[in-house]
Amino acid sequence: MKKIGFLSFGHWTPSQQSATRSAADVLSQSIDLAVAAEELGADGAYFRVHHFARQLASPFPLLAAIGAKTKKIEIGTGVIDMRYENPFYMVEDAGSADLISGGRLQLGISRGSPEQVVEGYRYFGHEPAEGEDDAAMARRHTEVFLEQLEGRGFAEPNPRPMFPNPPGLLRLEPHAEGLRKRIWWGSATNATAEWAAGLGMNLQSSTLKFDETGEPLHKQQADQIRTFRAAWKKAGHDFEPRVSVSRSIFALTNDLDRAYFGRSGGGQDQIGYLDEKTRAVFGRSYAAEPDRLIEQLKGDEAIAEADTLLLTVPNQLGVDYNAHVIEAILKHVAPGLGWR
Repeated sequence: MKKIGFLSFGHWTPSQQSATRSAADVLSQSIDLAVAAEELGADGAYFRVHHFARQLASPFPLLAAIGAKTKKIEIGTGVIDMRYENPFYMVEDAGSADLISGGRLQLGISRGSPEQVVEGYRYFGHEPAEGEDDAAMARRHTEVFLEQLEGRGFAEPNPRPMFPNPPGLLRLEPHAEGLRKRIWWGSATNATAEWAAGLGMNLQSSTLKFDETGEPLHKQQADQIRTFRAAWKKAGHDFEPRVSVSRSIFALTNDLDRAYFGRSGGGQDQIGYLDEKTRAVFGRSYAAEPDRLIEQLKGDEAIAEADTLLLTVPNQLGVDYNAHVIEAILKHVAPGLGWR
């Protein structure tokens, strides 16, 4: 059994060809797609977070709204850029969204991807400390966030408070019991996967990874997952971790599928550079008739290693078509691979 969810990048553009022409369109359709995915039997609704872009940004109002409109589906992010976050306020936001959903939040965080603006986190009031770069700052924010999710008191109460306080030091409220075990780290390297395992975070491995060996993405990710699990075992945590990978997978079941994706199922990864020094490997898209798709996916070692698969969906094509994309995988592909 493998959990299968969708991952939306939340793009919008004021174009006649787009079903999401405004931020309002993306937000309302994201809620509708999560509801539809739950009805289809999908396990998760996940959303990317980007700042200074025509994409989804502040995630917690959306996650809370989905939590209020659904009953079973996991609700998550993939990922929140921790360079931009105040970890204390984030604990309050995440706790509220988790409680509204009844404990279904699966929160993916990371040090972030290349930005739309230069050092955008500075506009949010965040500066790396002396001797830090932005990645180290993101990890510092993460460690504070994880510590506060434990729910221990740390703040000295006012001797003359407006409202009565419980005894002892005060913690951030509302506290969401169990959320600490549902934090995921979006990792692009083996080293950060080990770091995440040491801190007791689950692992999200996306559609790209720093090219550390020259091998295909799925092989590098499979090795990353094994490295993560070995580090987890060494750390001795008291619960089992989860691991997700993201893929663009389209089962061609009708003429519209073939028109949209019939020529996008090439079998090659792509190589690119995230900056002048960082070479990355980007995963291929899978698009084929269901029987052929099943055979192709059998060879993806990272999917086999992971317990959760996130299907990246073309959100600008609208709710109905994206629900069809998800349903086609659940109905025509997942059973043939033993995922259902």
